[in-house]
Amino acid sequence: MTGIADTGFLVAFANRGDLHHRWSVEVAAQIDEPLLTCEAVLAEAAFHLQSVPIVLAMIAEGLVTLSFAANDHLPQLAVLAKRYQDRSPDLADLCIIRMSELYPRHPVITVDREDFRVYRRNKREMIPLVCPPAL
Repeated sequence: MTGIADTGFLVAFANRGDLHHRWSVEVAAQIDEPLLTCEAVLAEAAFHLQSVPIVLAMIAEGLVTLSFAANDHLPQLAVLAKRYQDRSPDLADLCIIRMSELYPRHPVITVDREDFRVYRRNKREMIPLVCPPAL
């Protein structure tokens, strides 16, 4: 499996006390190449985990790889920010939406089913998701 890693997945994977930890470990076991992600997701994960070394280890061990530079997509990110301003998306979400447009065969691996069911890539396309089972 391959995909695009969102913050919640990485936090759940690294935090044994997280509600979705078991699910994230099961998903990680199916990964056959590093998940794509962006710096905004890694910064959020480091903040939530209160550990930069854990996030750096995810890169070093091949769980994730950086594959997006926000600077190269500023106009598209601005359009997405305006389109979803009523949901107050963070930069990581906007980058993930844009990455889904760039890598359409990669599902977004996230615990944030609610927002990512609303967000669309290319204006109208649902974003394919890998999410934990609904509680």
